[in-house]
Amino acid sequence: MSTVNLLQFDKAALVDWLAQAGHKAFRARQVMHWVHQRGVADFEAMTELARPLRAWLLEHACVRALPVLAEQRSRDGTVKWLFDVGAGNAVESVFIPEASRNTLCVSSQAGCAMACSFCSTGAQGFNRNLETSEILAQLWWAEFTQRLALGLGDGERAISNVVMMGMGEPLQNYGALVPALRVMLDDDAYGLSRRRVTVSTSGVVPMIDRLARDCPVALAVSLHAPDDALRDRLVPLNRKYPLAELLAACERYLAFAPRDFITFEYCMLDGVNDSPEHARELLALMRGRFAWKCNLIPFNPFPGSGLRRSPAQRVAAFAATLAEAGVVATVRKTRGDDIDAACGQLAGEVLDRTSRRGNRVVAIAASGAASAAIPGRTA
Repeated sequence: MSTVNLLQFDKAALVDWLAQAGHKAFRARQVMHWVHQRGVADFEAMTELARPLRAWLLEHACVRALPVLAEQRSRDGTVKWLFDVGAGNAVESVFIPEASRNTLCVSSQAGCAMACSFCSTGAQGFNRNLETSEILAQLWWAEFTQRLALGLGDGERAISNVVMMGMGEPLQNYGALVPALRVMLDDDAYGLSRRRVTVSTSGVVPMIDRLARDCPVALAVSLHAPDDALRDRLVPLNRKYPLAELLAACERYLAFAPRDFITFEYCMLDGVNDSPEHARELLALMRGRFAWKCNLIPFNPFPGSGLRRSPAQRVAAFAATLAEAGVVATVRKTRGDDIDAACGQLAGEVLDRTSRRGNRVVAIAASGAASAAIPGRTA
């Protein structure tokens, strides 16, 4: 008999599933607490549960992590995991420790169909969407392995922020994304605030509107150009949802968002989008619209991109032009670039259904292998 992975369920779905077998709704809260707050995968160790329920769960359910193919640790403390998602595909997640917060960058797809010119993931093509359990397994693994690594107790969290900025376009995997977000926010699970969970999108306009209604969290938009002609080249999705439509969707989203601004990500490409004129055009594009901030991202090179990182002086000048106009402009600190864990470098290992690479398998894997055992304790 096949078992159901409990990482697949948000609370409402878990309540329904348990109810079908005659178990009461409050049991779902107890199970979520054991799984997501304490990292326990052994049902016999869930002593708060009635013995008949534990026996039933042993027969019908499991808490199944993703096998870890490799783990890499950067000089700056960043950790990258390569997770096996089956059929020759693997995805990557990145743990980024900082003084005030610990952030986990999570993947939503095996590969990506967006084909953004500055992104290593997009260069390798797309195979499939991840399931909710595969999205949450990345957080589950990171939370409890890092909690142990940092010596934290049961009441202390290793992960304070989650960004859906790993492999894939999250809003093109909407059905699996939203239940995962709800578990991240659930006080019986990870209890993160909406301000501390961010979905990054290249601009899937209809799904931005749906997210506003269904589960509004912080929104980051991959902009990268101040006009449609340039953005068409850098972000091909712009041909379907041009800037006017995208910015209108962002304005609608603000009515539901946990923050009073939208973050726009702008990858700085030498000689492509980084001139003073580009900065002025960006200001003109956004003038009079809504509150926004700009996150300037140093380009992280990858083989075959044909692109170069903008010089630091030009990035600083671009930021200064925005700041002089009253726009909050930050330059993202590059983390984990020595292990290809920085923004735009996640590649994993994907069998390309789009034939973008002629069905070649691209593998960027770490040397050595980490244990694939479940990190959760049994008591």
